[in-house]
Amino acid sequence: MISFFKTVNGRIAPIDTYESGCWINVVSPTESEMSLLTDELKIDGGFIKSGLDEEEVSRIESDEGQTLIIFDIPIAQSSQTGNTTYSTLPMGVIIAHDFFITVASREHALIKEFSDGIVKNVETSRQMHFLLMLLLKASGKYLAYLRQIDKLSTYVEKQLYKAMKNKELIQLLEMVKSLVYFSTSLKAVEVTLNKIQRSRYIPLDEEDADLLEDVIVEIKQAIEMATIYSGILSGTMDAFASVISNNLNIVMRVLASITIIMAVPTIVFSFYGMNTPLPLQGSPILGLWYVPLGIAIIATVICAIVLKKKNMF
Repeated sequence: MISFFKTVNGRIAPIDTYESGCWINVVSPTESEMSLLTDELKIDGGFIKSGLDEEEVSRIESDEGQTLIIFDIPIAQSSQTGNTTYSTLPMGVIIAHDFFITVASREHALIKEFSDGIVKNVETSRQMHFLLMLLLKASGKYLAYLRQIDKLSTYVEKQLYKAMKNKELIQLLEMVKSLVYFSTSLKAVEVTLNKIQRSRYIPLDEEDADLLEDVIVEIKQAIEMATIYSGILSGTMDAFASVISNNLNIVMRVLASITIIMAVPTIVFSFYGMNTPLPLQGSPILGLWYVPLGIAIIATVICAIVLKKKNMF
């Protein structure tokens, strides 16, 4: 799918076809749309394919007057367990001639904010300014998702204190994975931003240079937050693993104590069921009921007291 946009009266609005100074949004294009980009607009086909590759890493590349910038943007999605998980998706930005082109393998909320005109004061003709605004909004998304992960981890921890369930542990594991994805992507984005700052292929005016510094600060803050939250969650996972193991030991100890206590009467009555002479066994009342019962009760009580003093339950 290809969509065309241009700034009209300070807001980004859709237009019918491409024109000078417009923004072209490309999402999983068909063969005919690829032909439009490569044949009519003379866009490097390799740059487009790089933007569509979900395994592509953040980088900057320039060739024959066209510049490709790839950076990861955060996305939220549902996992197989029904929980919300967070990951990253590469997005390519191609600055070529008078066109600003974004390329992605699927739609995402960041681009929708720009295409719907939610983000104001963005000029599609100012390509570097547009790029930096995209990066600034992406860093804002990272920070917002990191705060959501922090709140969710606090909630899951409270649930785990009440009852140890696999559901909560799986949620913690998914959050740890999300933070690993974020941390890796953010560090790669930071490297790309530093290259943009030093690049001779992308000229920056004073306003854009200040905006780039703001983006770098946001990205560094997101990296620090991701590192801190990842460390906290990893420690939490280890702590709860120890708690679960300890709880299992307690349960097994209690069950073993109950088994021992219940075995005492069985042993006593088993002795009186043997063909072995025992005290008062000849009495039909005392030998068959009261004596074995009394011995079983006394032995059980003594066994329970001993186990209690040993903190077995």
